[in-house]
Amino acid sequence: MYQPREQFQLHERSALELAGTTLSVERVLGILRRQWPLITAIIGGALALALVYLLTATPMYTANTRILMDTRQTQVLDKDTGVSALIDPGFVDSQVEIITSDDLIRSVVRRMKLTEDPEFNGSDPGLLPAIIGKVIGLFGSDGPASKERIERGTVAAVENNLKVERLLTTYVLSASFRSRDPDKAAQIANEIADAYIVGALDAKYQSTKRASEWLQQRSAELREQATASDRAVQTFKSQNNIVGTSRGLMNEQQLTDVNTQLIQARAATSEAKARLDRIDAISDKDLAQPTVTDALNNPVITRLRAQYLDLSAQYSDWSARYGKTHQASVNLANRMEELRKSIADEVKRIGDAYRSDYEIAKSRETSLEENLKNLVSQAGSTGQAQVKLRDLESAADTYRNLYNSFLEKQQQAMQNQSFPISESRIISTAVKPDRKSSPKTVLSLIGALFGGLCFGLGAAFAREMLSDVLRSPTEVEDEIGVKCLGVLPAIGSKQMGASRSRGSRSTDGAPVERSGQLSRYVIDHPFSRYAETMRNIKVSIDLARLSREVKVIGIVSSLPKEGKTTVSANFAHLTAFTGKRVLLIDGDLHTRSLTRELDPTAKTGLLESLKDPQSVGHHIRRSAETGLDFLPSFVVSRMVNSADIMASKAMADLLALLRNEYDYIVIDLAPVMPVTDAKAISHLMDAYVYVIEWGRTTRTALQESMSSSEGIQKKVLGAVLNGADPKMLKRIEGYKGSHYNAYYVEGA
Repeated sequence: MYQPREQFQLHERSALELAGTTLSVERVLGILRRQWPLITAIIGGALALALVYLLTATPMYTANTRILMDTRQTQVLDKDTGVSALIDPGFVDSQVEIITSDDLIRSVVRRMKLTEDPEFNGSDPGLLPAIIGKVIGLFGSDGPASKERIERGTVAAVENNLKVERLLTTYVLSASFRSRDPDKAAQIANEIADAYIVGALDAKYQSTKRASEWLQQRSAELREQATASDRAVQTFKSQNNIVGTSRGLMNEQQLTDVNTQLIQARAATSEAKARLDRIDAISDKDLAQPTVTDALNNPVITRLRAQYLDLSAQYSDWSARYGKTHQASVNLANRMEELRKSIADEVKRIGDAYRSDYEIAKSRETSLEENLKNLVSQAGSTGQAQVKLRDLESAADTYRNLYNSFLEKQQQAMQNQSFPISESRIISTAVKPDRKSSPKTVLSLIGALFGGLCFGLGAAFAREMLSDVLRSPTEVEDEIGVKCLGVLPAIGSKQMGASRSRGSRSTDGAPVERSGQLSRYVIDHPFSRYAETMRNIKVSIDLARLSREVKVIGIVSSLPKEGKTTVSANFAHLTAFTGKRVLLIDGDLHTRSLTRELDPTAKTGLLESLKDPQSVGHHIRRSAETGLDFLPSFVVSRMVNSADIMASKAMADLLALLRNEYDYIVIDLAPVMPVTDAKAISHLMDAYVYVIEWGRTTRTALQESMSSSEGIQKKVLGAVLNGADPKMLKRIEGYKGSHYNAYYVEGA
């Protein structure tokens, strides 16, 4: 099988895989070249629709007013803070719904009497709405419209022409209204803004009034409750002997004082006990010792001890000088003993005083403890009463605070009611528009152009992607993997009108062809594109003959009526005209189209030659002009064993004989899919040329016919697209330049 991609490699182009289909730049350009009439038609249709719309649409004018949500106006009576409060974005969006609400629009409709305006009450809807209304009216009607229905319709019409939106993230609302009359558009826009401001003030006034009335009623209730709570507290205190002072309840104050005195008494008792214990501890010691006298810190004992020390010093001196038995020493000792007794008496007296103080302190402590016990007992008995008292006082304080708070709010509500302030104000009043807002001519045309281009491109690509036929050599090569030898333009009566009928005679003088002008188109138009494409087929076959024997060439197609017979005849004529020995055989024993075209009077031919190959020369007809030999087929009725005849040994012997006599043997075979003749004779063929009808043969049919016979696949030399539309070819091959067809002369 001839595959040119094994001979040379093209540079890979960038491509996009989309749903299993490769979209390269070349293919996209090819689609645009082939489908530009469709794209142009769709764009033209879109522009025409846009023009019809622009001519029939009613001009509309839009007036715009802007409203600001201003919180600073509400702070005139606010004395708490000077900081501006932020508005919740949801509040601003809610105002949009308020402006477009039915109640607000209905108030504008009633104030301006828009139910009597033909633009809004439906009496003058316009051309297109009128047509739609008539069509809807065919399916039934509710009868004459009532006033309520007309008003609802007017409100709906005004709402449809009203557009309210928030400007970006600001606190500004933009209200736009469309109307046929520019003055009316501005007037209605301003009325809607005024109605919103007045409605907001009225709503705030009513809300404040209702709040004030409720606060007044609630304040009276709270005042009565607070008074009753205070009276209950006082009654409870008198019933439970609970007296309050500046420092709290009296019993609590007494308990605190007694407890403080008891602590002081216990401290005094401890101190007296410590002095008594100390005096008892030193009573058993030598009272003349300095540790004892210094500890007592008594002036009498200190003086006596000083005298005692002086006598003791004299006694020591005289005892040493005169002796202890001396009368003077004895007198000093007696006096010292008297001083010692005096000190002891003084210590005893001090001890008695300390004991007396201790007894007094202890008695006072005991008395305070008894008093404290009594107070604690009294406090325990009144504890439950104090708990209930605290509950009553808490309730009284709560009611009093609520009453004060509600009273303050009532005063504020009364002030706001007398001085209503709106949180919104108009910052831009609607004025009469000087130009229409719709329809926008330039935008509509650009939109139609762009939309038509998009739909046109979509339709073109969809048509190409959904198309199952072949129109370019690249598609043929990608589909079946063989080289496309060329594209043959369609030839018919117009192409043949300029050529004259030429007769040719067989070797015995009989006319071979008279009316078969299509079969000799290459002879009558030697410089046409059709003839040049045939030469390309011959050149491709000649190149293949350099490497292998290619004499017997079968011309086949997938389906009937694809033009293989015309291709076979023209190729044989062209080759014979170059001086080569060429034999053209009509191998289609079913239709014998080639015989009917070239030699309709033949009575013998291929079948007779198969019976006696040596007599084949008697059945061949020769063209006097080109020298082409033609072996016709003549059968009385259609044969049921045509495939067996084509694959028979007799056919093999006949072709072996003819190989020695001719340079080219061209056989016009039956189509591959309907019958099996071409498959049966594939072992006797050297090469096949596959004819594909341009824009008609489907990919599915081509794949099925090619895959049905391995013998044909291996020997296909190339394919040729036949019957292409010349005008379409010019669009497809536009990339080849305007001078590509300069060498072709179709009329010569």
